[in-house]
Amino acid sequence: MLLSLLLLPFLLMNVSCTQEEDKGPVYIGISKGAPEKYYGHYAEWLKNADSSIICLDLYHMPLDSALLLLDDCSGLLISGGPDVYPGRYDAADDTIKCGIIDYFRDTLEFALIQKAKEYDMPIMGICRGLQIFNIYHDGSLYVDIPSDLDTLVTHRCKDTYDCNHQLRVVEESGLYQLSGLSLGMVNSNHHQGIKRLGTGLKAVARTDEGLIESIEYTERENMPFFMGVQWHPERMDAESPFAFPIAVAFLQAAENYRNESE
Repeated sequence: MLLSLLLLPFLLMNVSCTQEEDKGPVYIGISKGAPEKYYGHYAEWLKNADSSIICLDLYHMPLDSALLLLDDCSGLLISGGPDVYPGRYDAADDTIKCGIIDYFRDTLEFALIQKAKEYDMPIMGICRGLQIFNIYHDGSLYVDIPSDLDTLVTHRCKDTYDCNHQLRVVEESGLYQLSGLSLGMVNSNHHQGIKRLGTGLKAVARTDEGLIESIEYTERENMPFFMGVQWHPERMDAESPFAFPIAVAFLQAAENYRNESE
């Protein structure tokens, strides 16, 4: 009995330390993460890097609910999808060159970006995600690459995810630090691309012909994590230097954000 009483403070201390160390899973908000058939790969890609994370679909709910749910998240992934309304970058007359426009999603993602930036939350943008992040920062797009830009690089094929091309990476960039490559291959599935870079952003990867393939903050050292890529790392080989390391870096930034916020 006496031994049990003597050990009790140490047992309680051990329980307390364990509770402090176990902060629970990291939550990642995905601007659109369902239906599974089209959007399920984003969560799979992240879970391949850390199976303990929980991904939250922020699309299938009212706007105010999505913004409230973002409070529980430690990172925001802006996923791929349909074209952004060109009127958001003063090109409304070119809407005819677009496919289906999801106006609610445009509004949702602008609001999510604004709130995530206010919180200094890590942000990852993929394909459309890169494009709308650039538009949010007063950038613009080529509304339709085949008709707006003379390029020999094929960016979208009939066999959607069997389309690949080369890109060149700026060595003074976060992408180069993660991939270790200044030249490599990525997949491609888009008919739009960045025309004018947004304020505070820089291009860190381009095709051989100069079309922007990845963006980061100009002053990366003084900013929270952000990376935008035009390709689809969630549909690339898990071992690709332009896929898995990006997921790891984003989730590490999210975990750091969670730990610093508590």
